[in-house]
Amino acid sequence: MPPRPKRLRRTLTTLLALYLLLLIVVFAAHLPDLLIIHAAPGPLDTPDGQSTLIPSPTGQLEVCIARSPAAQSAAPALYILFFVGNEDRVNPWTAGVARMWEHDTGKPVEAWGVNLPGFGLSTGPAYLPRIGPAALAAFDALHAKAGNTPIAVQAASLGTLAALDIAAHRPIAALSLQDPPPLAALVLERNSWWNAGLLSLPIAFSLPTDIDSVANARHSTAPLLFITSEYDTVVPPLFQQRIFDAYAGPKHHILLPGAHHCGQPDPAMQLKLAALRHDLVRLPD
Repeated sequence: MPPRPKRLRRTLTTLLALYLLLLIVVFAAHLPDLLIIHAAPGPLDTPDGQSTLIPSPTGQLEVCIARSPAAQSAAPALYILFFVGNEDRVNPWTAGVARMWEHDTGKPVEAWGVNLPGFGLSTGPAYLPRIGPAALAAFDALHAKAGNTPIAVQAASLGTLAALDIAAHRPIAALSLQDPPPLAALVLERNSWWNAGLLSLPIAFSLPTDIDSVANARHSTAPLLFITSEYDTVVPPLFQQRIFDAYAGPKHHILLPGAHHCGQPDPAMQLKLAALRHDLVRLPD
């Protein structure tokens, strides 16, 4: 015997109420942040550099600063602001980033590595809405020191959310990205199959608009070096391509053969990337 209309309405109302309750629980528990961000909190040494805290709208940001060999005795001709990905901190990479950019450009370099909220000694929690304000605060602090000296931004994986927000809203000399995620597309297209969109759809629409990497790419005009790892299963190359295609400025796309997410280039590719970084930031002699 078919259910009576009143009973059917009651059942549908109950299901809707349960779904709304589920959504309230999901977002009260910051599920999007917990699913996407894998923070690495706590102190870490900064070899050949120093760590300091700067104020931001999200609290204190840990910034690691290191100078390349030539910048030990001369003013920097280039500043690098850089961000890393999930489960990582900038502390051990800062000096190496400064040396790499000096080697590739032939100029003295000072690198500023920024630990996003919840990473390193930066004030937590590690929530997505805190990334954009923290990134812009870090750039503004560096710009206040750099003056007219050019600033390039480098980032990988999760850190590219911060880098593209800066590129869309601040004057930078160049941008280098590796394996950037378009978060909304990843959430919707890779996860809807197991939850019929009941979770993935509201999560995707709840993501902060200021770290929408595809939208920010459309408003970014600095020269771009875009690096994709061929066998990236975290952010598959087809998803990364959407950001590259949307980018408004001059751009160059490099594929790292055989590499997985945030993989390292082989020696031959290192030489190619060095030449591209040299061309990316054309500094006066």
